[in-house]
Amino acid sequence: MMADLDLAPVLPRTAATTSDDHLVLGGCDTTALAKEFGTPLYVFDEEELRGGIGEYRWAFTSRYENTLVVYASKAYLGRWIAALMAEEGLGMDVVSGGELAVAKSVNFPMGKVLFHGNNKSEQELREAVEAGVGRIVVDNFHELALLDGVAGAAGVKQRVLLRISPNVDPHTHAKTTTGILDTKFGFVLEADGSGGEGDPAEQAIVQAQASKNLELMGLHCHLGSPIFEMEPYEVANDVMIGFAAKMRDRHGFELHDYSPGGGFAAPYTRDQIPPAPDEYAEAVIGSMRIALEREGLDEPALSVEPGRSIAARAGVALYTVGARKEIPGVRTYVSVDGGMADNIRPAMYEARYEALLANRATDAAEENVTIAGKYCESGDVLIRDIDLPKLEPGDLLAVPASGAYCLSMASNYNHAPRPPIVLVREGNARLVRRRETYEDMMRNDVWQE
Repeated sequence: MMADLDLAPVLPRTAATTSDDHLVLGGCDTTALAKEFGTPLYVFDEEELRGGIGEYRWAFTSRYENTLVVYASKAYLGRWIAALMAEEGLGMDVVSGGELAVAKSVNFPMGKVLFHGNNKSEQELREAVEAGVGRIVVDNFHELALLDGVAGAAGVKQRVLLRISPNVDPHTHAKTTTGILDTKFGFVLEADGSGGEGDPAEQAIVQAQASKNLELMGLHCHLGSPIFEMEPYEVANDVMIGFAAKMRDRHGFELHDYSPGGGFAAPYTRDQIPPAPDEYAEAVIGSMRIALEREGLDEPALSVEPGRSIAARAGVALYTVGARKEIPGVRTYVSVDGGMADNIRPAMYEARYEALLANRATDAAEENVTIAGKYCESGDVLIRDIDLPKLEPGDLLAVPASGAYCLSMASNYNHAPRPPIVLVREGNARLVRRRETYEDMMRNDVWQE
């Protein structure tokens, strides 16, 4: 049976309980997984991953056939998940030479790779050009000139998109807002978002079209993440398609490719459930088509970039409960064996999570506690003021929706080894990343006794 109906929206779709009340993911008893692999442990549910991918693919391609769903790999990337995305026919959004190297290592189709980033190095651009990356999303004038030279030296004509900042507020956390005027990303439209003579965005169109070794294919924008509302996408499409039409009229620009980015939200708490992929697709495609028809533009190839909304719910973090500190009339802290080294999101973004006891999954709540990490920072708090069953040392705490941005931002703070990852499906558990060792962390030190 389902472990906790109230938490069903944030748990993977396979979540269940055993007869002795243990949380099951992908047919695997989480207490057995913790015993075999230790904690902290990140468990990814393969059925949830593939199911989420299928929902996005169908939602968009059934409405607009010429759509490429592109996995935003910054949410979480490892060789196993890159290979899974390739198997599912997705593209990949990378933002560094390292992410590109992972894609190359599993023979990911390079024609389906988009390379983002606001300060790509010459070496990274060279690696992307030599790998045959399908589109490089150019972010600034420095990169336009740099890439033109790199592509020329390689003797290729590199296809590019220009990233435009459309000055649209997505109403999300300030640290994850990327499409407003005051952002480090993209070529700026004038303050009212309409585009005008001499705008940086217009200058970029002119310079890209004049570049000998670049082929300007279209436009890209990204508003931020996570976005729970439809209006920002609709406004951004109106601004971006309107800008494309102005550039057609002034400079003969042709919009072959268009991407409104991603930023689709994931469920983290039971009271904040995001729109379904169908709702995002309807809003994005519907508003894009209205703007295209208004401006008399042909329908371009569309790419969308879900990352968090595919990976987050598929991952569950498991921790072992340890010390307890009760401050009468103030707060009770219960510490676990992980924290900000494997999940810095609560400290960085004030991110909120749910939790349940994996070894007593349906026990009723008895106390209000704050789940603290083990690291040497007062801000190392995973969940503040949550109602849970009475926690005892040795209990196994499960934190759902941990599949995105936890592991990709994990560190070795306090020289803590980063946790292992297990992929589960139909009762089988496969280790896809082992736990780091102390020797791993010291391997790059240049030191002689």
